[in-house]
Amino acid sequence: MKKTSILSSIAAALLMSAGAAMAANNGYLTETDGSIVHNSYKQCWHAGYWTPSMAVAECDGGVAAPAPAKKVEDVPAGPAAPAMKVTLQAETLFDFDKAVIREDGKAVLDSLVVNKMKDHPELEVVMITGYADRIGSEKYNQKLSEKRADAVKNYLIAQGIAANRLEAAGKGEADPKVPCDDVKGKATGKNKALVECLQPNRRVDIRVKVQN
Repeated sequence: MKKTSILSSIAAALLMSAGAAMAANNGYLTETDGSIVHNSYKQCWHAGYWTPSMAVAECDGGVAAPAPAKKVEDVPAGPAAPAMKVTLQAETLFDFDKAVIREDGKAVLDSLVVNKMKDHPELEVVMITGYADRIGSEKYNQKLSEKRADAVKNYLIAQGIAANRLEAAGKGEADPKVPCDDVKGKATGKNKALVECLQPNRRVDIRVKVQN
């Protein structure tokens, strides 16, 4: 037994035998109002039967048992991560054959991309990919798809999304959603039936992944 514990026990016994208005409670000498008695060094007086299992933080913080940790099932779950992919039709963002984002297109990007990325820093945009339809030359459509992807990337940067979280690329006429081979007429912007049919091919894909 440590010297301090022996002295504490002796002192407590002497005080008790002297008829002091004190009592041993839960291993500590206490006043009649229940407060724990302290010596001149502001240490608590242990009763003779005190054991480490009776320790309280006020007196023996290093001995007192820590509060039980929360079980995993008790920890509330955080908000669910947003969708892992967003596909926007070109007409949602741009006028036909243009690469300047319209005001209503900006509102869509704010809602579906900007706000989600700000609310979920664990997510990053891996790739912004622009696609065009087959109306016009292949070279022209490739350039248009690149301009649209860059326009989206630049807008996100302007809204406070870090540039190193963004990549942009254009794939021109690649990966069409619909062929529209049965639509009659020339492949020009004046062929309204073809323009309407090919709409799913004109799009911007924004793929999202969780950071490691």
